[in-house]
Amino acid sequence: MTAIALTIAGSDSGGGAGIQADLKTFSALGVYGASVITAITAQNTRGVTAVEDVSAEIVSAQMDAVFSDLDVKAVKIGMVSRRETIAAIADGLRRSGKRAVVDPVMVATSGDALLRPDAVTALIEELLPLALVATPNLAEAALMTGRAIAEDEAEMARQAEAIMRTGAYAVLVKGGHLKGREATDLFFDGDTLVRLPAARIETRNDHGTGCTLSAAIAAGLAKGLPLVEAVSAAKSYLHAAIFAADRLEIGQGRGPVHHFHRWWED
Repeated sequence: MTAIALTIAGSDSGGGAGIQADLKTFSALGVYGASVITAITAQNTRGVTAVEDVSAEIVSAQMDAVFSDLDVKAVKIGMVSRRETIAAIADGLRRSGKRAVVDPVMVATSGDALLRPDAVTALIEELLPLALVATPNLAEAALMTGRAIAEDEAEMARQAEAIMRTGAYAVLVKGGHLKGREATDLFFDGDTLVRLPAARIETRNDHGTGCTLSAAIAAGLAKGLPLVEAVSAAKSYLHAAIFAADRLEIGQGRGPVHHFHRWWED
């Protein structure tokens, strides 16, 4: 059987994040990728210049089309900018009986909020209870828990536990913005806390890291890996993609990670 994963996210015209990064990740990891587009962005390595949301009705229709025909084994959710879109996605997941890898794209690297307050509330109340695993960064975990941004792993663990109480089956709090020589993520499923360290890589080419990690988790799940193994394998894949990112010369700003580092020649 061909492993199939579905990404529900926004389109990045620069190709480094969003739907494009997700489909590249699925392909790199040997998984067939289907997609539901939630928004169209005009962006490149230097930033976003325009965003146009796709209607909730079309989001719902895309989900129904995919689920009615394809044997989807895993779902990843990324950019969902409006309350109406979130409601449509939640309804579609319930109809299909699926849980998802939820990447709560709430806060930009700059610290700017990406969701209106009503959309943040809808994401927490409607999508997190349907999450097989949620993958917030430090700022997003703080926003979801109403706490200060974690400055150490102990607080990361406390926030992971708090997010579990929203109904998410498991949580991966990404610690890439903590200071230190390691970029350590914490995985918590209610019983087990797993520390996932990696050596910090100095590069400006890190566009799409969050999208890539959550898509890689979905790819592992689509291939039948247990959740904690899918998370660990995704972390290793992303670390290698970041390490190889400087082999690419894409754009004039923050370039993408190298999704196909295993196959492309220098």
